Amino acid sequence: MMKSIKDAQSSLVNDTCAECGSYVDIGAVIEESDTLLKVEFVGESAIEQAEQLGQQAKARFADVTYQVQAMVDGAQLLVNFGCSAEKMIFQLQHSLP
Repeated sequence: MMKSIKDAQSSLVNDTCAECGSYVDIGAVIEESDTLLKVEFVGESAIEQAEQLGQQAKARFADVTYQVQAMVDGAQLLVNFGCSAEKMIFQLQHSLP
């Protein structure tokens, strides 16, 4: 079964899940240049919440830079990760879109 699935896939696909037998092109899932995370906060504590999340990102990954921008009704956090995988991991750990 696995061999027939592999034979039916494009030669560009080379990553496999041994558990389920599916194949995926990781480049289609993770875009290398996607390192900027934007998160908006609203309310009186928006700036504090944004600053706290930025500090968590910086503590978790070495090459993180961030800035908090005040907005009319809240704040926007801009986090630049060293690589797209770090961004994805952080988003998953903090249930961020």
